This record gives sequence, C-alpha cells and structure tokens, in this order.
Amino acid sequence: MQINPLIFKSYDIRGVYPSELNKEAAFNIARAFIKQVGAREFVIGCDARLSSPALSKAFVAGAKSEGAKAFDIGQVPTECVYFAVGAYDFPAGVMVTASHNPKEYNGFKTFKGKAGEIQIIRGKDLLEAASREKFQMADDNFEIEKKDIWKDYLSRIFSFIDLSEIVPLKVVVDASNGVAGNVISRISDKLPVELVSLNFEPDGNFPNHSPNPLEAGSADKISELIKKEKADFGIMFDGDADRIFLVDEQGKLVRADIVLLLLAKYFLEKNPGAAIAYNAICSRAVPEFVKKWGGKPVRTQVGFVNVREGLMENNGIMGGELSGHYCFKDYYYMDSGMVAFLNLLQIISKDGRSASEIVKELSPYVKSPELDFEVKDKKGVLEKVKQKYTDGKQDYLDGVTVEYKDWWFNVRPSNTEPLLRLTIEANTLEILEQKKKELSSFISPF
Repeated sequence: MQINPLIFKSYDIRGVYPSELNKEAAFNIARAFIKQVGAREFVIGCDARLSSPALSKAFVAGAKSEGAKAFDIGQVPTECVYFAVGAYDFPAGVMVTASHNPKEYNGFKTFKGKAGEIQIIRGKDLLEAASREKFQMADDNFEIEKKDIWKDYLSRIFSFIDLSEIVPLKVVVDASNGVAGNVISRISDKLPVELVSLNFEPDGNFPNHSPNPLEAGSADKISELIKKEKADFGIMFDGDADRIFLVDEQGKLVRADIVLLLLAKYFLEKNPGAAIAYNAICSRAVPEFVKKWGGKPVRTQVGFVNVREGLMENNGIMGGELSGHYCFKDYYYMDSGMVAFLNLLQIISKDGRSASEIVKELSPYVKSPELDFEVKDKKGVLEKVKQKYTDGKQDYLDGVTVEYKDWWFNVRPSNTEPLLRLTIEANTLEILEQKKKELSSFISPF
C-alpha cells in the first residue's frame, strides 16, 4: 500500500477521508509512531468527526501489532490527551482530529511523554517510517481499555482560576458542533455565570457552520445571539476545542493577539517579569504592553509549535498567536482552550468594564487580516520586497518583516501552497489602506 506523502504536515497528519487518509494508512502510521517513540502503552482520544471512530480503531490495531496497549479516553478536546499524557505519565498520546479543517478531513496529532513533559511528534517526522511499513492489517475485532480522566482533568483546569473572583456574567458559548460542549456541560453548574449554549451537540457534519470560527459566516449566529440575549460576551471554540475566540458584547469577533494581551496581563500579575511568547504577525501592541507590564516579550515564527518552543526556551509563563492557540507553562507548555476560557471569565469579571472597552484599550493600532497572493517564485518575490523597502528596519525571522515609525508589514511564504501571506499594521486606517494598496500592487504581478 502506498501512503499519500502529502498528509504528513509540518506539525501533524491531515488529509481527506478516505481518499487521502484511510484505515490502512492509520494502521501503518500507528506502527511507525510506536516504533519511533518506543512506547508499550499510550492514550488515545478523538474528536466528533464521522471518520474518527474508524481511524481510532485502525490506529489502535496498528499499535497493537507492535505490542503497544491503548487506553481510550473517548470523545474529548485535544487538550485532554495532553492532560492524560502529562498527568498519568503515559509514554505516548494520540488525538484523532483534523482540528478546524472541513468535515471531509481527519488526521492525527501525536505526542511523546516522559516524566510529565510532552514532546510533539511532527507529522513530517513520521513520513519515512510510515511509508516503509508493510501493511498487514490485523483483526480489529477487539476491546480497547477505557480510561476516565474527567474528574482529574476538570480539577486541573479549575486550578488556574479563583472561582470567588468570577461574577454572574451572561456568556454565550458556541461549541461549533465539536467537542467543547462535552467539557462545558460538565463545568457549567460549577461556574457562577449564566451560560447560553449554542451548537453543543457533537456532530461531525458540522451542520451550522464551519469548525473554523475564523471562516466567513461562522460567527454570525453567536453575534446575533449575544445581542439578542444582551450577553456580556461570547466564546467560540473550533472543532477540537484547542482554539478559542472572544466575541464582545456588540457581537464583534476580537482579534486573537488582543486576547493574548488580556491573558498576558493576568499571568504577569501573578508571575512578575515572566516571558510571554507571541508570533511574528501579532500586533506590535503585544511586545509594547508586555514590556509596559514588566514582562519579557519573546517573538517567534508563525505556528503554534514555534510559539511553544519559544515559550519553553525562555521559561515563559504563557504564549499565543493569531490562530487562537494559547499555551501555558503550567499545562505542560501546551495549548488549552478551556484554561483560556476560564481565565477570561475571571479577567473580565475582575475588570468590571465591558469587553469592548477592555479590548479598545489594548488596540492602539489598525491591522488588516492576512492577505494571500498566489506567486510562482516565492523566494524571488521576497527578494524584490527586501530591495524595495530598504529604508525600513528589516528582519527575516519568518519571511520578511519591515518596520517603520507609523506602520509595519510582514510577507511570509506558505509552507504548503504557492502563496505569499501579507500582514500590515498601521497607526491609522488611512495609512493602512494606502500601504495595503501599495504592497498588493507590488506583489500581485509576480
């Protein structure tokens, strides 16, 4: 059997089921994974996608053929696998998920554990071994041992907050028909807030909107419901609940780098002088405020894995990026949508102002969403950008970033597509629109 090499991504494994990723591929990937990490047992969880049970069982069969025993924690957010690996000292963990991808996709996130620490096993690192495995699908008619983590996991996420500081807010929560509802329904009676649930039923068809909250139209319903219910704010989760998005009381989706600042301030108050990790396309307000609050800003390449590595290398307290991932030192340096959610309840409760007022204070600049340009020669265009903007301060951490007094921009190549991605931020809307037009006109012809 030939495994499609394109499913092995920079950070995980993802593909369309069953044309790109199927049970046979899952079996081989499991064999390669178990051989690489040398685990005799592992924990596995899955999201709500229709293909997740079949892929989970095939993965367990492949691991079993290599002598590894699986402990199934069921349909859970990805962060529950992190918890199980870290808290119970499992040598390995696997989450069956395609995160925020459309419903026809699925995939695997794979981890190695040791003494409570977690190492991410990147998809691309399993390609060679998985491709060389000889497929010999064993009988998959077997029982998988179940493991109930709920009591311990809920205790862990509640350890991040002080319930006495949360006031009776009214909050709309959109689970996006993913797995977030499985957690929120277990903690709602413990919280002194009124939770208005939306799309809580796990459904791999994602019938109400995309599992990606950033996709056009995804936030329309929660925005309407927040205004209708006169709620204080809303929260959206993606398909596997590892990404979280804040929607203010006016129904406006708040940029994730501004939410990062909300969280950073809270954690710096508890951990003075600590490092906060953020990526190269976050607002320049992030390092400015972090320094103002006495913290150490750590700038990384785009991608959660890179933010996490920057956090770990600098012994930081937490980090985040524009995709809505927020990672925490005290959560195995991994991302947790639920820890972020509970912290935001406490942060907004303590502040006393409306969500939009808090956000406005942390948004001194005007920023455009990332713009994509299809180009044939990514390296060549980046060189031309460098040459044109030599009068600005340049750095090459991730693509090309050029800074000026009243605006800056970043152009970086996509890892998987023939695209250049452009981010621009300016002091005023007028400058932003002018520079967006200028850069778009310059890049488009190539």
